[in-house]
Amino acid sequence: MAQEMTKVEDVRKVGIVGAGQMGAGIAQVMAQAGLSVLLTDVNEAGLKKALLGMDKSLTKLFEKGRLEEHPPAVLGRLKTTTSLGDLASCDVVIEAINENEELKGRIFRELDGILAPHAILASNTSSLPITRLASVTKRPGQFIGMHFMNPVPVMELVEIIRGHSTTDATYEIIRALAEKVGKKTVCSQDFPGFIVNRVLMPMINEAFFALMEGIASAEDIDAGMKLGTNQPMGPLQLADFIGLDTCLAIIKVLHDGLGDGKYRPCPLLRKYVEAGHLGRKSGRGVYSY
Repeated sequence: MAQEMTKVEDVRKVGIVGAGQMGAGIAQVMAQAGLSVLLTDVNEAGLKKALLGMDKSLTKLFEKGRLEEHPPAVLGRLKTTTSLGDLASCDVVIEAINENEELKGRIFRELDGILAPHAILASNTSSLPITRLASVTKRPGQFIGMHFMNPVPVMELVEIIRGHSTTDATYEIIRALAEKVGKKTVCSQDFPGFIVNRVLMPMINEAFFALMEGIASAEDIDAGMKLGTNQPMGPLQLADFIGLDTCLAIIKVLHDGLGDGKYRPCPLLRKYVEAGHLGRKSGRGVYSY
């Protein structure tokens, strides 16, 4: 049985797999909290883009008085690499790649063979089963879901998901780690969609049905939900921000995992994704950017 860490102070070095928007955001908040961070991605250009984005974000925070340290000091605790093997010295590794279970599985199998026995593996997945992801490793007790919200430096929440075998020690360390980087946590058991997406994605999906059925324009659907329920943005605008492909992937997980027709993906959402209109990241979704 793998040797476990017992307290958050044992976590000195954190590895992040994936330098996209989520991975870069997680790396930033970890470095801001004083931790040594190693960010890895298969793409060197992606790593450079992530560093530029973090520098811009940190500079903005510093200018607003929300960051005491100078940005170069924070970035000095962060290194990048294109090799997973360089993560061998990390105490916690957080995976933050696309919602591709096969690719995640390959990464976790490789990491499991690289990391020290005490290290914890965490996934930032927004919907995939933690128990199933953990099953490809020999440390399912030290495997957990650590779902950050986007944008990571701004959003307060981290949704922690316990797999079937996740130990109490692993949960307590990850909860304390999230709090150390300034986040508040909720804990979900390992069911499709967890807490946030179990509630959020059906709302977004229903907004697409309302749009498809001609109940109202996209602008009126968003304005109605924004003003009528005091949300910062409407569900269709939020879907564009998240990525329509990501929304579709999550609603499919809910539909497949729970087998309930109420989670059936809206045909209009599918059509947008098939057309390559994925939201802000592609320049066009429900709205044009």
